[in-house]
Amino acid sequence: MKEEGYRLNVGIIVVNNEGEVLLCKRRGMNSWQFPQGGIDKNEDPLEAAKRELYEEVGISSKYIKLIKSSSNWYKYDVPKKSRRKILVSKKFKGQQQKWFLFKLKENIKISFENDPDNEFENFKWVSYWYPLTVIVSFKEAVYRKVLNELKYTYCSEFSNV
Repeated sequence: MKEEGYRLNVGIIVVNNEGEVLLCKRRGMNSWQFPQGGIDKNEDPLEAAKRELYEEVGISSKYIKLIKSSSNWYKYDVPKKSRRKILVSKKFKGQQQKWFLFKLKENIKISFENDPDNEFENFKWVSYWYPLTVIVSFKEAVYRKVLNELKYTYCSEFSNV
């Protein structure tokens, strides 16, 4: 699972009752992405996903239902000019991610107040494939693979929307 040079990370796709996915805008950038974050020592990926979801967008685990997790771990390299301090200080060249698809049990307010890193400044609910049109290029291949892996579960779960 762990590959040298890659930070273990979780990626999170949240779907509302209308079948739209949550996409967040990074602070100070024209860059959109799904919530994601590192896995802490002695933390399993699902625990990390729930923690990151609460920290980054204020969604408590009591408001979500796990639909599916990715069978695979996906990795991408972060271009040197885009590497944040956490990657540089630990000599990571990229991230290796386990992905989770959650459904909101009810509509709730998205909040960035809990995020110690203050990563996001805006959000929107979008169609399933829309993120591929606005994601930064170095994450696009991973997003495409993840969305393709999870699409059958998504389509069967949300076929009535």
